Amino acid sequence: MPVLNSIASWWMRKRMHQIELFMKYPHDVQNEWFRKLLVEAANTEWGKKFRYNEINSLQKFRERVPLQDYDTLKPFIERMRKGEQNVLWPSEVKWFARSSGTTSDKSKFIPITKESLDGCHYNGGRDMVAIHCTNNQDTQLFTGKNLALAGSLRTDRFGLYESYHGDLSAIVVSNLPMWAEFLRAPDLEIALMDEWISKLDRLAETTMKENITSIAGVPSWMMVLLRHILKRSGKKSICEVWPGLEVFFHGGVN
Repeated sequence: MPVLNSIASWWMRKRMHQIELFMKYPHDVQNEWFRKLLVEAANTEWGKKFRYNEINSLQKFRERVPLQDYDTLKPFIERMRKGEQNVLWPSEVKWFARSSGTTSDKSKFIPITKESLDGCHYNGGRDMVAIHCTNNQDTQLFTGKNLALAGSLRTDRFGLYESYHGDLSAIVVSNLPMWAEFLRAPDLEIALMDEWISKLDRLAETTMKENITSIAGVPSWMMVLLRHILKRSGKKSICEVWPGLEVFFHGGVN
């Protein structure tokens, strides 16, 4: 594991050059992604409707594409959930993140594509690790595992077609590349359990025995889990349970 840790840490630190370029040239990066998205979606139903292939500037995009909200996109998303493809995006979309409703709907279903997982969520995770490894040159992050606290998933059946919805964290964990799966705890069956009390017990039981060097998840739920682990283990602090714990990766919440 020390050799793996050294190689992985070095590899992650190489990413910092790219991150620094993003920081130095934010507008150029945004414009590049704007053009990429237009090209990718040009032949979809949505792209043809607004003639994406004729848009060559942000100003033209603003003039041609009206401001949208979830209600205007919902009919397209519902068709995608039932198996229609090439509606909003060219590649197959089978995963939908269920988000708390801020519109007239109780919940929103956000399409999650393979491209968004790779280019956004997983790249974002790699960037966080790269920054940690750069700021902590003696990191031992890869000598242990990451405890990722995920939600749950549901299968939706529309005739012979199946799509899936659930917490974004569950979708991310379900599609992790093999190398990341090797460094994650607990196993997928436990990570995706939907009954919270049973899940807490299984999480505590299995991860207390692991060498956890990082944790990731929503802070409020992670605090519940950590308190449960302390109660089960009889320890006074999490550092006694996992002496190698280095970092908590989390998003911003109120």
